[in-house]
Amino acid sequence: DIDKATRAHSGQELRMHPSTYHTASIGGFIAGGSGGVGSINFGGLRDFGNVLRLRVVTMEAEPRVLDLTGEDLHKVTHAYGTNGIITEVEMPLTAAYDWVDVIVGFDSFMDAARYGNALACQDGLLTKLITPIAAPVPWLYFKRHQKFLSEGQSICAVMVAPHSLDAFLAFTRRAGGTVVFNAATAPDADRKGLPPAYELAWNHTTLRALRVDPAMTYLQSLYPFPGHMELVETIDGLFPGEVFSHLEFVRFDGNITCFGLNLVRFTTEERLDEIIRSFEAHGCPVFNPHRYTLEEGGMKQTDEVQLAFKREADPQGLLNPGKMIAWENPDYDFRTGKTFLFKGLQRAS
Repeated sequence: DIDKATRAHSGQELRMHPSTYHTASIGGFIAGGSGGVGSINFGGLRDFGNVLRLRVVTMEAEPRVLDLTGEDLHKVTHAYGTNGIITEVEMPLTAAYDWVDVIVGFDSFMDAARYGNALACQDGLLTKLITPIAAPVPWLYFKRHQKFLSEGQSICAVMVAPHSLDAFLAFTRRAGGTVVFNAATAPDADRKGLPPAYELAWNHTTLRALRVDPAMTYLQSLYPFPGHMELVETIDGLFPGEVFSHLEFVRFDGNITCFGLNLVRFTTEERLDEIIRSFEAHGCPVFNPHRYTLEEGGMKQTDEVQLAFKREADPQGLLNPGKMIAWENPDYDFRTGKTFLFKGLQRAS
């Protein structure tokens, strides 16, 4: 456990981690993650300074051991192991705190979303997680927290530093939120057995929904700055009873915006594709988690830097075959909207 060691050594912790904190590996996070708990302060993993060094072993006849730093890190971060084997990671640290989990309730999702955005913009309040989630998701799927919630209540889950707690509570009162759970004041009996707030957030929101209702799925999207809040409101109203809003506020290039990990009540693949097209038609790009390729699940374009490094470090294409479209078809047109099928899958279809 990296944070356990660094807390004991210097009172520090990793800048960010996934919601799968208790089971994830640091290499998997670097290779497959984009951000997470802590991104409200530090942005994404590919932002300069959030990874310091990676040691990578190439898949060549005579393997090389390379230490990548600076801009070279982009060759392998979020490349899903397609172009090198990560054997060592050097990460920056930040001051560690005994973060306080707080859940704030609201009568409407947009009230929760506007609160989350305003909280994220409070420079004097130190938070690590700001997660608005629309009703009825919290009541239906956060079973261990259900006793604190109301059925029609939307929430914002927050991790706040202890020294910011009083000011945070004052801000919340002024903003009209109702604190329904505060780990700092909750009796031991209420806190017993509760998962941490970050296990209500990011991909864990979907995981908790799936435990109760296997028909639920999700989409990953970005609400671009500066019109993100208007876009949040538009998207939230498009599919009542079918798509349920879930936001994660983040800081990118000094600006506050949010990702969406909206829950979707799945019916058919065709309907899911319709929803994706509607999101994107409104200016909300979707990083489709229902596609297995690097490009289709990301920016829908070839990463020339990662492709060039794969040609150098994995000339036979042995690492994670079938993940990178550009390796198979460098001229593939992502604008077609069709699902890319590798040769074996083309035959099977």
